Amino acid sequence: MQFISFRVLAGRIKAISSMMADKTVPKRKKILVILGIIYLFLPVDLIPPVLFPFGFLDDLVLWIWILWTLKDTLDTYWVGEKEQDFSGNYSKKDIIEGVEFTVDQEDKDDEH
Repeated sequence: MQFISFRVLAGRIKAISSMMADKTVPKRKKILVILGIIYLFLPVDLIPPVLFPFGFLDDLVLWIWILWTLKDTLDTYWVGEKEQDFSGNYSKKDIIEGVEFTVDQEDKDDEH
């Protein structure tokens, strides 16, 4: 089991907004986050907030479970490893096949 630090949790929480904005993320993952937010603000809890600090224990456990469930997805946004697929931006008629090119680079040392 991976050690969970506050830095890791904070990074995953910050990554939620980027994950929610991405249209390639499955809806079930987005719904999980939305339901977690709704439960957080509902006045009905499994453990009432009046029993401080135990009243927030159910909210904390729920969000740790959500972050653990979505850890792989959130880590790609947190670390910046999310790869973008640009293939949908180009149609086949825009691609020129069979063209070769070279890039000539001038050395600045040769100029002096």
